[in-house]
Amino acid sequence: MFTSGTDRKPRSPVKTAAAHLAVSILCVVITNVYALFGHGVRSDSMDFMFLYPLLGGSAVFLLAARLRPVLRKKTRGISRAGYNLYNSGIAALTSAALLTEIMEIAGSDSRMIQYIRIAGIVLIITAIARRIAASLRQRD
Repeated sequence: MFTSGTDRKPRSPVKTAAAHLAVSILCVVITNVYALFGHGVRSDSMDFMFLYPLLGGSAVFLLAARLRPVLRKKTRGISRAGYNLYNSGIAALTSAALLTEIMEIAGSDSRMIQYIRIAGIVLIITAIARRIAASLRQRD
């Protein structure tokens, strides 16, 4: 059996958008269930946690699916590494929002959450930079 992470292509943008939509729905469910046991304490970070996978994931990948015929003529598409970096960035930002709420309800604080948030932003910026660099190389 042969497995390789370099030969696989990213899944289609529509399937990825559907997965991010499912994660958004899961975030809404988690927020409401957690609010029941949170002793009335709510946080904006958790209330709006679903926006990371919804806007950053579903909306971006649906837009990519819509623009796919135009982009395919000009570029080869997104690389697997860029795809993984972007999705990991969205996951890190969503996790940071969840951890922020947990810390607020517990009445404590942690600097690690800021590091996770920064890592998420860096991952997304890196994925976008890789995509732009690949587009520029493709034109040459």
